[in-house]
Amino acid sequence: MSSSTSVGEHRTAVNTPFADGLAVLGRHLQRIKASPGVLILTQTMPITMLFFFGYVFGSALAVPGQEYRAFLVPGLLAATAGNGIMTGMFSAAQDCDRGVMDRFRTLPMSRSAVPFGQTAADLLTTAVGMVPLMLAGLAAGWRIEGGPIAALGGFGLLLLFRFATSWVGCWLGLLIRNEEAAGQLGSATFVLPLLSNAYIPTGNLPGWLRTVEEWNPISAVAAATRDLFGNAAPAADAALPVAHPVAGTLLWCVALLALFVPLAVRRYARGGR
Repeated sequence: MSSSTSVGEHRTAVNTPFADGLAVLGRHLQRIKASPGVLILTQTMPITMLFFFGYVFGSALAVPGQEYRAFLVPGLLAATAGNGIMTGMFSAAQDCDRGVMDRFRTLPMSRSAVPFGQTAADLLTTAVGMVPLMLAGLAAGWRIEGGPIAALGGFGLLLLFRFATSWVGCWLGLLIRNEEAAGQLGSATFVLPLLSNAYIPTGNLPGWLRTVEEWNPISAVAAATRDLFGNAAPAADAALPVAHPVAGTLLWCVALLALFVPLAVRRYARGGR
């Protein structure tokens, strides 16, 4: 009897982090299904910007050797990946503000499961939400000029970066712990794509501003996406992350995950202390 019990306890201990993470993932997906407003807003905004930038400003913006909308769509995909900061921050702060995180901490569950469930749910919804943007891009004249393997690699990089930024947002939300403050701060994250090469090429910018934009992680992701989709070659005279954008994107993702995964898990475990 005791042997059977010990084996059952051992199996529970082994499976608990994964099972708890799946349970939290399911809870977040159900919440998104019940209140899809934030998801709809964050997923339709890039499409709105595609038609606004692509058609209103498109005639005034020139990209050497390339049609502007073909340049813009990968940049919008990279900006969408970077928006994980906003959605992750708002979701975590909302749960803290409403006492959900405190209730989770009273349960016998893995401390890493709660932030992992939130970021995994964000990753899944983003993967689905990028499809309408890509279809809108195709309707606007954008095309994937590279091979299918490279294109899958580009999509994978976008999701990896989204996963990394959602951990950044999760940590910030757990730190702020206030839904209203997170919403206000989240709106400021729209500046980040503007300080990158997502919407405009950086070649003609002043030196200091070009340096800031090219060391913005979103710039490396946008350049890598354009490269893998066959839309443009990386600029040889750009900063290192943009000159070698695939490697730069991977390094940014590894650095963000290595820093913010333990920070978010530790912050969740500490609660409001």
